[in-house]
Amino acid sequence: MERILYGDNQFFAVNHVSEEKSRAQSIKFKSDDAIIKALNHAIAAGVNTFMCTTHDRIANICDIIRKRPEKYEDFKIYPCMPYAHKYANAVTELGIAGTLREYVPGNILGSLFKGGMAYLSKDYLSIMELMIDAEMKMFKGIQTPVIFLQNVITDLLLGLGMGNVLKAFQEYVERKYNAEAGFITMNMPKLLNALEQVGIKNPIICTSINKVGFRMSGSKEAYQHVLETKKVRIIAMQVLAAGAIPPQEAIEYVCGLPNIESILFGASSKDNINETVALIHEYDQKYQLMEAI
Repeated sequence: MERILYGDNQFFAVNHVSEEKSRAQSIKFKSDDAIIKALNHAIAAGVNTFMCTTHDRIANICDIIRKRPEKYEDFKIYPCMPYAHKYANAVTELGIAGTLREYVPGNILGSLFKGGMAYLSKDYLSIMELMIDAEMKMFKGIQTPVIFLQNVITDLLLGLGMGNVLKAFQEYVERKYNAEAGFITMNMPKLLNALEQVGIKNPIICTSINKVGFRMSGSKEAYQHVLETKKVRIIAMQVLAAGAIPPQEAIEYVCGLPNIESILFGASSKDNINETVALIHEYDQKYQLMEAI
């Protein structure tokens, strides 16, 4: 994985602290061109991996990327699924069977038969496979080397003790899409234990890592212990703790931690993108020099 990943929260008005900022971002990124412009700023800063939800508007972005293969030849996307609001709304309006009919991809009769049988027999793993295929349809022809399960599902399965479903997700994305599975969580230590128990070694986990313990279930100390003692590939998100930590202080902290393979950030402007990338490079170099001494 690349050291720096660009996220999509700002595009879809996700701000964990300020509703005012959410509204401003919603207005700024109401057009697909505005999103593409921000992605191009990230690419110009040397960030070639976009980690995003499967929001319906991402399909439009993928269409634009496919039309410019020479420009986006090295560009990769890490899809994060499911986009929960989309399915929650669909189930409310259409019911479970109707949602399957709405979103199953490919051969409609074959897919509906598989989905219908899965629903009637309560074969949730088959339903999961159908929904993965539905979410992945928009990314056809684009590099997707890692496919993530969103924390709303990861942590639900974790709480229910359904590690077998996490394992099934990993096996399916490897088999069908030749990709690695990633897991987003708000409880990294507990998730790592569960993944190890079902035979997933050195997993890719995206989780909150920041100086103040924002959205780090358990404790910051528990996370620190895992980083120092376990074999795991961590993507650090929410490193600024939703703006509670100044960028320089936040980046210095996370770059100094062991076992952080990648840092995920979202930014709305060219200046903020460039500043964040520069800070990560600066503190990576600083700690590398310290280790070499």
